[in-house]
Amino acid sequence: MAAASLAHAKSEVCHATSDKQIAALFDRWNASLQTGDPKKVVANYAPKSILLPTVSNKPRLNAEEKLDYFEHFLPRKPVGTIDSRRIEIDCNSAIDAGLYTFKFGDGSQVKARYTFTYRWTGKQWLITSHHSSTMPEKD
Repeated sequence: MAAASLAHAKSEVCHATSDKQIAALFDRWNASLQTGDPKKVVANYAPKSILLPTVSNKPRLNAEEKLDYFEHFLPRKPVGTIDSRRIEIDCNSAIDAGLYTFKFGDGSQVKARYTFTYRWTGKQWLITSHHSSTMPEKD
């Protein structure tokens, strides 16, 4: 079985991409937040993915759990801004990690660390894991 997996990996065609294209995936996700529609946000995630959100202790492992999270998060009218990032690209996968700030409709904001991992499906890039946590130290 390991030999079959290795043979498949060798035959896999790597989808060409760039740091700019991977950075644009955050913009796509952030724009989906602005719609206020949790289903549009969840559409950015692969069916088999994990969300470890900023303002919830519960890991979100399926679409229903992600919908539940965003149904409660989106009414706050979040807008994310990248403060710093590092992008790593591999064959049909990419990581975008760094710091971002969310500003909310009430004027409040939260600074957080993030990691998005992406996988090319053959048609589009989808989030396979998303971790976000508030900064542990105050400025």
